[in-house]
Amino acid sequence: MTLFEEIQTDMYAAMKARQKEKTITLRTTLSKIKDKIIEKREDLTETEEIKIVQNLVKQRRESAVMYNQGNRPDLARAEEDEILILEQYLPVMMNAEDTFALVDEVIAELDLEGISNMGRVMQEVMKRGGSLIDGKRAQLIVREKMSK
Repeated sequence: MTLFEEIQTDMYAAMKARQKEKTITLRTTLSKIKDKIIEKREDLTETEEIKIVQNLVKQRRESAVMYNQGNRPDLARAEEDEILILEQYLPVMMNAEDTFALVDEVIAELDLEGISNMGRVMQEVMKRGGSLIDGKRAQLIVREKMSK
């Protein structure tokens, strides 16, 4: 079962259970995936579907932060609830230790030093980590390692 089919099945179950928030969140997610399918004019790979869900989670996180800064905890809580729903469809991300190990490995293999080479290291780290690596975490680690 593809990610799209899994989300669709869960959306129908949420509709039957009258779970309004979950239904709306999953319906929005399906809409984004369908838009990308139409744009691409062919089915998406699992990696592309995961990337869409990751982007939705990222948007929700940014919105929650802005709502908290704007003293709107009710809206921030709604965004956080949507994040919890969407994260069920994402693979387990690399933890900090694995990210450190991957960054060390890439820096050693490419034999690069200095912050000016950060882009080349990041490109290789993201290529190897794929959709399982948190880009922000990796960037912080690379910046720390390359600036020494």
